[in-house]
Amino acid sequence: MTNEGPATVEAATVVKPRDARLQMFGEFWHYFSINKGAVIGLFVFALLILIAIFAPLLAPHSPDDQFRDFFLTPPAWQEGGNAQFLLGTDAVGRDMLSRLIYGSRFSLAIGFVVVTTALISGVVLGLLAGYCRGWVDTLIMRIMDIILAFPSLLLALVLVAVLGPGLVNAMIAIAFVLQPHFARLTRAAVMAEKTREYVVSAKVAGASHLRLMLVTILPNCIAPLIVQATLSFSNAILEAAALGFLGMGAQPPTPEWGTMLAEAREFILRAWWVVTFPGLAILITVFAINLIGDGLRDALDPKLKRS
Repeated sequence: MTNEGPATVEAATVVKPRDARLQMFGEFWHYFSINKGAVIGLFVFALLILIAIFAPLLAPHSPDDQFRDFFLTPPAWQEGGNAQFLLGTDAVGRDMLSRLIYGSRFSLAIGFVVVTTALISGVVLGLLAGYCRGWVDTLIMRIMDIILAFPSLLLALVLVAVLGPGLVNAMIAIAFVLQPHFARLTRAAVMAEKTREYVVSAKVAGASHLRLMLVTILPNCIAPLIVQATLSFSNAILEAAALGFLGMGAQPPTPEWGTMLAEAREFILRAWWVVTFPGLAILITVFAINLIGDGLRDALDPKLKRS
């Protein structure tokens, strides 16, 4: 007969939750990896993050260095190109490859900051609207409806015009525009969860309203918010690029991809590479993030899980 001491029981209680988490992650990865496009998108996005982190090591030149003898030099494989500048140079002799590498830092930072800001504010408003209902719900949702009634880019342009051109103001404007999507999604999820048995039981047990919202209800609303955050990440990058292209976002000489496109507008016919490569960078990044969003939707939505 074996005697199980307190240490054995404590070890068992620690191992079981860990095994449960591993099992949940394994199930998530199984459904996520079924979508091969999502796996490819995840690989590309991880590569972009590594490029952004190690930009000083990967970039052959500083993004602001101007080589006066190499204005609008074509890519190295084209006639007239130079091996020193693999993707060519822009109108003032700056290396395109270096600026694209450093530009990944700005574009990814814009996505993270904008989505985080919009997610937090949207979740707070959605929680209040879905839980409190009544006049609070009506007031918050009508404000969100007014924001959604405007074209997102137009509203962002108006806000940046009021706040002043610049990268920080552009991020604030984009976060404000994306916020209603999180608020409406959170409200719908809270309303669906509020009447379930576990919430009623917690309320009967004496849980406070704040605990019910943040501890009991919110964790069960995370899955759709993760998917929405992923898709909003790509929208934030596109909106920032559009504002940069219109001269209202990041200002020169910042190597942000949209700003690079704006600077290259007058050279579209003379130097195709100064427009094509920043555009491709935006395209690949947004496409990869959208693929990840599709995979997350398949993995997190029980209705879409394949048997």
